[in-house]
Amino acid sequence: MTLLLLGLALFLGVHSTRIVAEGWRTATIARVGEKPWKAIYSLLSIAGFVLLVIGYGAARQSPVVLFAPPVWTRHLAALLTIPAFVLLVAAYVPGNAIKRAIGHPMVAGVKVWALAHLLANGTLADVLLFGTFLAWAVLGFIAARRRDRAAGTTYPAGPGSRTAITVVVGLVAWAVFAFALHRPLIGVAPFG
Repeated sequence: MTLLLLGLALFLGVHSTRIVAEGWRTATIARVGEKPWKAIYSLLSIAGFVLLVIGYGAARQSPVVLFAPPVWTRHLAALLTIPAFVLLVAAYVPGNAIKRAIGHPMVAGVKVWALAHLLANGTLADVLLFGTFLAWAVLGFIAARRRDRAAGTTYPAGPGSRTAITVVVGLVAWAVFAFALHRPLIGVAPFG
């Protein structure tokens, strides 16, 4: 459990600089340069992610059950991850209506993904992993929207085809992950 906690602290700590220390982040980038900042940020993120994955895997070997979610929550989680994948794709397709409406679809997608998994899993490791990601995503979304309002940032909408592409790619990515990749990568078949 220690590795999971360290991984969460490092990974989400690095990803929280804009939430809790925007001024420090800006000053540090100005002092060291954007490329060194991104290199350090990336290395710390990767290290945190590796610790998180190893720690979560180890915690799953000796689960501490906090509650037993009903079977229907697995189906709900599978359905909720559909918009999570669409939101993730919306972060990368320029000029789509989803990004225009939400502003920060990746963080919104993390919220939906974490909530879905929190509802369907009842071990201590699951509550720590998905609960921490959910809390981070809520705070991150609030901070990002606040920055947008302060800067007067708006996100342009392009042609409807970009939104359609976003939805189709998100649905395909969800289907591939749910039906082909989740079991080999995570060890759990969402529909099995």
